[in-house]
Amino acid sequence: MRRKERIVRASAREIAERVRRGESRSDWKRAKAIPQAEVERLADREDGALPAGWESTAVIGLPPAKQDIHIRLDADVLAWFRRTGKGYQTRINNVLRAFVASRKGTSPRVD
Repeated sequence: MRRKERIVRASAREIAERVRRGESRSDWKRAKAIPQAEVERLADREDGALPAGWESTAVIGLPPAKQDIHIRLDADVLAWFRRTGKGYQTRINNVLRAFVASRKGTSPRVD
């Protein structure tokens, strides 16, 4: 399935240059003015608090290439993931990756 949007990779330096030229639609002054405690409070309210040790599950590097497949899931399971919003297929993949890692006895990080 082809995505509608065009995904472009950019380095931090390139992004900073775009912001400097005013090519960003984000209100960075307003975003930077929000205290870190408020950012964390809002994130906790929207997504729930992060579990202890969450940072050890961070994936470093690019993930393996995806492969299109057809999979049949229980309707209630699919409905639950869909209710979590955009990116639900990625979250399903992450759950499967964590399961595979637990069976291999490894961390869910990308090799």
